[in-house]
Amino acid sequence: MRFAKYQGTGNDFVMVSDPEDSLELTPSLVRSLCDRRFGIGADGVIRVAPSGRAHFFMDYVNADGSQSEMCGNGIRCLAVFARAEGLTSDDVIDVDTRSGVKTVTIEGDDVRVEMGPPIFDPAEIPVTLEGAGSDALHSKLELDDEVFEAAVLSMGNPHAVLFVEDAYSAPVTTLGPRLEEHAAFPNKANIEFVKIDSPDHITMRVWERGSRETLACGTGACAAAVAARLLRGTDPKVTVELRGGDLEIEWAGTLGDDQSLFMTGPATEVFTGEIRI
Repeated sequence: MRFAKYQGTGNDFVMVSDPEDSLELTPSLVRSLCDRRFGIGADGVIRVAPSGRAHFFMDYVNADGSQSEMCGNGIRCLAVFARAEGLTSDDVIDVDTRSGVKTVTIEGDDVRVEMGPPIFDPAEIPVTLEGAGSDALHSKLELDDEVFEAAVLSMGNPHAVLFVEDAYSAPVTTLGPRLEEHAAFPNKANIEFVKIDSPDHITMRVWERGSRETLACGTGACAAAVAARLLRGTDPKVTVELRGGDLEIEWAGTLGDDQSLFMTGPATEVFTGEIRI
């Protein structure tokens, strides 16, 4: 099987072109491809397949073999990969995902994605909260004898944003997996640890659902920027500093509208090759 390895701010993917829609990304296949010692090594696999309503369908599967609705870094990589493979020559590409069609624009070395509006309805996120009329942005998650307040929302996939004093010393690898599988999240959740540095800059680490801690999460950066704007008064355009690089997030919306969010960042080919499956 021919493949390409791509990364977006350190979030890396095995990319596969499947114009005939004939390859099944089984959990065992994905786990073997993503294995960093016995396989290619990646945070997930992206199969570029045909779509009846867009240029392509992004079939994204996490490193543990579980499907995901959306991947912000991955969709940027898909656009650059599709151009490199000769699947399209367009600069503006519509990509079908499990959370709807997203418009991706290649702008030189950067890729800009219209991510759609954030979702705050607990039933749509989904998150189960106690009490009628509970506010997902002020969720209280109990673990043993501790209560953690998190801003819970969806960018097509569920996120819980925790504000911390120092993102780099936050308990990402210990608290992250416990919150990912918290009973409040029927589909699990991505967990972001966020520090507000200034009105236009935040720092984030992420425990990514199905992939453990990653160097970046595009949808997580979007969720963090939305939570920071609504709860901490940051600017409509912020730089999100991640372990793998920076993403620019733009959102001037409110809880009461459906304004789209835009994410801009790099997408880079690492290498190409063939592997027997």
